[in-house]
Amino acid sequence: YFSQTSHSAMRFRYTDWDSVRHGSQQPLFEELLDLFQELLEHTAGDAEEALDWMEQLDDKYGLTEGSDKDLDDFIEELKKRGYLEDGEDGETVGSTARTERSLRQSALEEIFNDLKKGGMGGHRTSYTGQGDERLPETKDWQFGDDLSNLDVTGTLSNSFRRSGVGDDWALAEDDFQVHKTDHHASMATVLMIDLSHSMVLYGEDRITPARRVALALSELIMTQYPKDSLDIVAFGNDAWEVDVEELPYLDVGPYYTNTRAGLRRARDILHRRNNRNKQIFMITDGKPSCHIEDGEMYRNAYGLDRKVVNKVLDEATVCRREDITITTFMIARDPGLRDFVRELTEANQGRAYYSELDDLGSFLFEDYVRNRRKHMG
Repeated sequence: YFSQTSHSAMRFRYTDWDSVRHGSQQPLFEELLDLFQELLEHTAGDAEEALDWMEQLDDKYGLTEGSDKDLDDFIEELKKRGYLEDGEDGETVGSTARTERSLRQSALEEIFNDLKKGGMGGHRTSYTGQGDERLPETKDWQFGDDLSNLDVTGTLSNSFRRSGVGDDWALAEDDFQVHKTDHHASMATVLMIDLSHSMVLYGEDRITPARRVALALSELIMTQYPKDSLDIVAFGNDAWEVDVEELPYLDVGPYYTNTRAGLRRARDILHRRNNRNKQIFMITDGKPSCHIEDGEMYRNAYGLDRKVVNKVLDEATVCRREDITITTFMIARDPGLRDFVRELTEANQGRAYYSELDDLGSFLFEDYVRNRRKHMG
């Protein structure tokens, strides 16, 4: 924003944009869409509930005050642009695939805005050789090197230096130079999300940040690292796979915490992946409190029962033997829980982070990049 301070000298004074003094820089629809998407994150994708919240906010704070449009117009515009569709009863509305994609994109953008401050690095290994990205450095061609990386200038220079430019000029095998390339190791990741009841206990919403991270990570991999794979496993009384399209709608249930089932399901998925690098990210705030044996559930609501904990540690040890690293992101600071995570990390020789809810995305994304550098793919 600028204001002219002198007509004769044409001097201008520049200041930061103040939405109160200068008005919004965003069209009303875009502002309302941002709010709608944020509310969708908190309502586990329930469009009807999100719109109901918007109506209450509009009544209290005048979201559409001063505009010739109201919330009904906004809803119609959402339908027109493909963010909402009418339900079968003709009275309710629901989210669409475009809304789900938009939620992934906005979650990724939000997390990366924070990561830029810390300068997250590129997505490559520290090795050179057969890879995806051409480097300026060159080397002598060897059998098996991809000739699409041929250094034409260097090759011709070698040839001219050896045979001259006359009629006897010819190319020999020793003349060929190719560009070195970066290794881009492919990574298979399973993200485990705890859906036990503790994720919403005591008035603290822990599932929304976990869901946002899953949305952002899925969008990152699908758009930036298509050779990588991401699978989602939700766990409560048992564990089950979740499709990317289902992520906005993940919600907690009246579940115990079957960490063993989650790790076992994640390991089974990674067996099916051909990527050499394999890892599990686990987001949880709960103590393991149950496991299933011979079709029967053994449970202890207080958690950290050794019968349960030992089963989890056994599974972590199997993951270690199969070169699957477990990185645990704890969003609670209970001393007993920290002791369990320490045991889990030692058994797997993995990693553990005790992160605040606001930092969860940054911790996970930075670790994702670092873990991809572990092996050459």
